[in-house]
Amino acid sequence: MIPRYSRPEMTRIWEPENKFRIWFEIEAHACDAQAKLGVIPEAAAKAVWERGAWDIERIDEIERETKHDVIAFLTNLAEYVGPEARFVHQGMTSSDVLDTCLAVQLKQAADLLLADLDRVLAALKTRAFEFKDTICLGRSHGIHAEPTTFGLKLAGHYAAFARNRERLARARDEIATCAISGAVGTFANIDPSVEQHVAEKMGLTIEPHSTQVIPRDRHAYFFATLGVVAASLENLATEIRHLQRSEVYEAEEYFSPGQKGSSAMPHKRNPVLTENLTGLARVVRAAVVPALENVTLWHERDISHSSVERMFGPDATVTLDFALNRLAGVVEKLLVYPDNMKRNLDMLGGLVHSQRVLLGLTQAGMSREAAYSAVQRNAMKVWTEGKDFLEELKTDAEVIAHIAESDLEACFDMGYHTKNVDVIFRRIFGA
Repeated sequence: MIPRYSRPEMTRIWEPENKFRIWFEIEAHACDAQAKLGVIPEAAAKAVWERGAWDIERIDEIERETKHDVIAFLTNLAEYVGPEARFVHQGMTSSDVLDTCLAVQLKQAADLLLADLDRVLAALKTRAFEFKDTICLGRSHGIHAEPTTFGLKLAGHYAAFARNRERLARARDEIATCAISGAVGTFANIDPSVEQHVAEKMGLTIEPHSTQVIPRDRHAYFFATLGVVAASLENLATEIRHLQRSEVYEAEEYFSPGQKGSSAMPHKRNPVLTENLTGLARVVRAAVVPALENVTLWHERDISHSSVERMFGPDATVTLDFALNRLAGVVEKLLVYPDNMKRNLDMLGGLVHSQRVLLGLTQAGMSREAAYSAVQRNAMKVWTEGKDFLEELKTDAEVIAHIAESDLEACFDMGYHTKNVDVIFRRIFGA
């Protein structure tokens, strides 16, 4: 990914130095296991650890001739290790190194992403409690619906990201498998105990049946999970973008001193961060379909998946890491305007209480059909003539014939809509 949307911790996971370090450790741990079995001399395994080294430029030089990255690495490694290098990679195949390395890298990436999610969750929880009782409009289809609280809005997003964290933790375990099974995965030329040893040393579990490659349904699950996280990220970003619209203006991104919103219009304060997050979420989700398509390989192995993963493995994880940290920053610094929320609540003259009036009339004896008709005809006057909803209801003979004026006024109590906020918060955040 380009530096603009990258953070160094995640980028380092995908840099050649980390990759070759993992390759070396896989090969060296395999040598230890082979030496324990008596397949290679213990001195050879010791020599690999003591003299093992590599040079990235030299590996690239060798690969230009061999057209094979693992062979290029092994050739360069041998230049440092010396004669004992003939015992390296005994009974192994390239995928044993490549797939096990990718598992380690994805596990490392998942650990960073889990920490990113923890930051997002902490920010959402703090702000949700801050605005737990701040009443604002709930909207359906973009239209005023009924009152809610801004804290409830944020709590809902917290719950989504909490589910995402659980999903990613499972995906991390799903992807963290080791394959050291040799050509076509039969262990014909290498003992299964070597795989067990390498897995333990690399912090992985063994792949039950690798067929020479680790099955790509694991990777599909991992990247699909990243796609779901990105979708939740975009969902929250889009909510903030809508709330920042000039006609709504209930919340907005922090606008720092010296920041400029437009090259042409000096007054602009645009939701550039959340718009950016919407775009980045698309990049992450773009990896999902290729990951699913990678599940289908020819027989025991082909490399149609390889070029795809070399691109979207870094891209998806680096992008999501950046996006989650940007989202956390947006939530932490989000500017919230309760007065504007109150203004918008009052904009339609009390129409947000229409359902409460409907229920009050049915409880007073009207049929639901008659009550709905009475409430709607008075509500339409508010829409078309700018009338006050409560006052119109009070002058409607059919309505007043069924419900006392005091009971009608009680239907406009804002607290009615927030009485179960604590119940929902306990469900999400616990006692």
